[in-house]
Amino acid sequence: MIELHTPQYRKVTFALAFGSFLVFSNLYLFQPMLPYMAEHFAISETQTNWIFAASTLALSVSLVPWAISSESFGRRKIILIGLFAMPIISLLMLLTTQFWLLVMARAAMGIALAAFTSVAVAYMVEELSAPAFSKAIGSYIAANSLGGIAGRITGGMLTDALGWQQAVVVMAVFTLLGTLWVTYTLPVQQHFVAQKGRFREHNRSMLHHLRTPLLWLAMLIGCANFALFVNLYSVAGFRLVAAPYSLPVGLASLIFLCYLGGTLSSRLTSLWVKNHSSISGMILGTIISMLGMWIARIEQLPAILIGLMCISFGAFFTHTLAYSWVSRKATQAKATATALYLVHYYIGGSLGGFFLLYCWQHGGWDGVIEGGMVLYLAIFGLCWMLSKRNRSPVTEPNRGFVKTSR
Repeated sequence: MIELHTPQYRKVTFALAFGSFLVFSNLYLFQPMLPYMAEHFAISETQTNWIFAASTLALSVSLVPWAISSESFGRRKIILIGLFAMPIISLLMLLTTQFWLLVMARAAMGIALAAFTSVAVAYMVEELSAPAFSKAIGSYIAANSLGGIAGRITGGMLTDALGWQQAVVVMAVFTLLGTLWVTYTLPVQQHFVAQKGRFREHNRSMLHHLRTPLLWLAMLIGCANFALFVNLYSVAGFRLVAAPYSLPVGLASLIFLCYLGGTLSSRLTSLWVKNHSSISGMILGTIISMLGMWIARIEQLPAILIGLMCISFGAFFTHTLAYSWVSRKATQAKATATALYLVHYYIGGSLGGFFLLYCWQHGGWDGVIEGGMVLYLAIFGLCWMLSKRNRSPVTEPNRGFVKTSR
């Protein structure tokens, strides 16, 4: 196994972190454009959300097929297929001026993004030692947040200055160059043996993961956490371009710099788990995120920014712990387990947008708080259930999985 601070460790972590940066830059490129697109296509906020939801929904349903394919063909090959497809699909978006064709192109992008996302963590689990993985997963998720920041600011600023098509072109060129670097840098796996013709076994593994409460409850936590996190930002974007703030889209997109709170917190999780349980960390992250939503209720721009910073810090803290929990607790088919976590995660992000934007349209930020509290309370309940299951030493019958304490 690859140990901390070795040249191979640096190659793996840098390549996968940068690949993650590219993936999330492309995924979130259109999020700050949503108010602009609503005006451009003369449609409502909830209709415009399909541009973002199409990619996240397509990503979510594609994760498991890609993960299962990687069990047969290898993680690295799937990673590179997804990365090279991204700039091609981006350029195809430029061929349409119709809203629903753009939505379909974004759905195709989601399928490509899923290839990398579904197997990158499994690659790390299989190639890195336990201490190296604990360090690397924080860097990987920090790159997620940095990619999200870069994609959103690029999309907002370039759309304001030049138009959405030019933003897509810039991102496509950058992605192609970055993909070539990842191809050169990422080592071939040494601790993985492809298993062709075993799709039925992989499907059984998927059912096993869903029937294992220690895994499925963490997946549901990720679902509700992301439903809140990413869509509170979408609502904040609509809030800031409307009166009384009336900010241009490019300037409003700078709120995504508040994601740096998540970049920091995802790196801190490796320190947290040395002395505390992952579940208590998920609860702490959720409390911080919830407080951020309430702080953002204050009708002053600095308070909104502080609130968004807290939302980012808490949500990424919870996400990093829940994501690594699933990858560590899965006893078989780890790529399928992490893919299933992300299925729940991105379905939450997709459906949460329609829910919170509906709350925004009908009740303003107070309506968003009411809807958000339902999801926060659900996370606290899921954490309590997960803690209760984790303390139980009883082996589940006929599943070959023993619950372990922390």
